[in-house]
Formats: sequence, C-alpha cells, structure tokens
Amino acid sequence: MAGAGADPVVALAARLKAAGLTVAVAESAAGGLISAELTRLPGSSAYFRAGMVAYDDASKMGILGIPAGLLDEHGSVSGEVAEAMAKAARRLFGASLGIGETSIAGPGGATETKPVGLSYVAVAGERGTNVRELRLTGDRAANRQAVTGAALALLGEALAEN
Repeated sequence: MAGAGADPVVALAARLKAAGLTVAVAESAAGGLISAELTRLPGSSAYFRAGMVAYDDASKMGILGIPAGLLDEHGSVSGEVAEAMAKAARRLFGASLGIGETSIAGPGGATETKPVGLSYVAVAGERGTNVRELRLTGDRAANRQAVTGAALALLGEALAEN
C-alpha cells in the first residue's frame, strides 16, 4: 500500500496516537492486508489492538457473533455484515474503533445480484458506524489492495470526526 507521496498509514498512526485511540480489525477477503498495513510501522502496538480474518460464515457467526439471520437476510457480502463485523471487532478487542470488511475479491464467488468486486468496508466508533460500498473492477490482488485502501481511508474519515 505504501507508494509515492505521503504514506497514509504514517498519518493514521500519528492521528490515532495523538488522540489516544485504538483500532481492531475483522476482515474477510482482504485476508489480513488491513491489519498488515496498520501494523507495518514500528510502535503500532500503541494504537493497534488486534486483527482477525473471519473468512467463512461459520467464523463470522462463531467468533464474531454475527447473527445467522443477518447473514441469511443480507448475505455475507453486505453493508449490514460489514457493520456488524466492525462493531464486533471493536467490542471483542476493546478498541476505540473497529474496522469490518467483506468482499467478493474474485475471480469466482459472484452471484446474479452480487458481482465480483462488490465490497463493503465499515468503521465503528463511539459516534456510530460508517459503511461504504465499493464496486471494484480489478483482478483479485488489485481488489484486495483497493478494499484495504478504502478501509484505511474510511478510518481516516472516522478520525476526522473525533
């Protein structure tokens, strides 16, 4: 994720530290990339509590406590599930902010109503939860990178609200 120009993770880390806030992550198709980005800097233990990959529905229900009815009604890849994952990460790990992510990264997994690239990221905090829908068009690797960037951007927006 780090590339030319300002490093967004450096800015996020500084803002989290300055505000005394912590973050935890529950991710799915990103497969740990969001957590990896947030922990790649020295001293990340000052703001990063925990991250987990809840890839299948059984993990989402059993570990995160996502209700089966929510998964049945909206599907695993939905704004509602991303929001529930963000809230669960925050609650389970005692963090100020929780990030949730669920996506169809591709190349398979699409349905008639949910295409490859459909992704949802959410950030939950004391002031509520923001959810963003993405319609990505890259290959699997590009989609996973894009959803990671979107999750970090949404975290930045949440920090601006605090």
